[in-house]
Amino acid sequence: MQLARRTFTFAGAALAVGAVATTALGRSRVQSAEESFPPIGQFVDVKGRKVHYVQEGSGPDVVLLHGAGGNLREFTFDLVGRLTDRYRVTVFDRPGMGYTDRVPEVDDSAYATEGDSPLDQADMLLKASEKLGLEAPIVAGHSFGGIVSMAWANLGLDSESPANAAAVVSLAGVLMPWPGELGQYYRVNGSAFGGVVTIPLISALASDQRINDTIDAIFAPQPAPEGYAEYVGGQLTLRPDQFRANVRQVNTLRPHVVEMSKRYPELELPIEIVHGVEDTTVPIEVHPYELSKIVPSAFLTELPGVGHMPHHADPDATLAAIDRAASRAGLR
Repeated sequence: MQLARRTFTFAGAALAVGAVATTALGRSRVQSAEESFPPIGQFVDVKGRKVHYVQEGSGPDVVLLHGAGGNLREFTFDLVGRLTDRYRVTVFDRPGMGYTDRVPEVDDSAYATEGDSPLDQADMLLKASEKLGLEAPIVAGHSFGGIVSMAWANLGLDSESPANAAAVVSLAGVLMPWPGELGQYYRVNGSAFGGVVTIPLISALASDQRINDTIDAIFAPQPAPEGYAEYVGGQLTLRPDQFRANVRQVNTLRPHVVEMSKRYPELELPIEIVHGVEDTTVPIEVHPYELSKIVPSAFLTELPGVGHMPHHADPDATLAAIDRAASRAGLR
């Protein structure tokens, strides 16, 4: 009995030491990530929350929204520079990502499971756009940013705002409800247990090679562009607060998409979709094919042989879609 008590005491002490060491390592990695990839834009306040953005160029407004776990560097790496000769481009870190705070009133404690809904994210960024003086923007979103773009369009059905979307451009965007479940990664890490236990461990221990492997998988079957991994700041994704925000947003997304899609037939604004046929992350047959059945204003550009990063694989097709959206919306 005494041996058992001693064993339990030693085990508890070892766990405590391990937890302290993991926490210290995690904090060190957060500091290192933020020193290596600091904010590159400016901030605007929305209801006491900061929104990080970059704005360049002149002309009709274009808003760019990145995907799950990312940040605005996704677009400042290349696409922004291709647009600023004819558009004023505003790129946001979505709520909880990069250097933008989570939406007001969402529980962001370690043990919470609530995600920032697409509508709440769109509302926060629309209000930021109002403060920045944007007018009738073309809202373009990649992956998770695609569903936030559609939420931005839905907001315009019920309210008048100078920053309501004039058009939407989906770049491999989430658009429709999908069959089945997301898998164990999101179920575990999106749970209270994941928020308290697994996320701090992964944040502290995941290697840079793991980050690079994840980037390669996202780009497949295309390779990631040279210099992309060194620029985009994948280490920011592993900060515990952003990690939790991301998995909760994804883990709780589907019910929001179900409700949002009920209003899609009301949408009349131009919707341009650029989507890779080989996309296994957001399959073309589940999202743009199904959306096109219920939204007459949707126009799909299919890219054979392209995966989940069409704006990198075929930037000309992306630019053409944005230009078409501007023309269809009467902005050019």
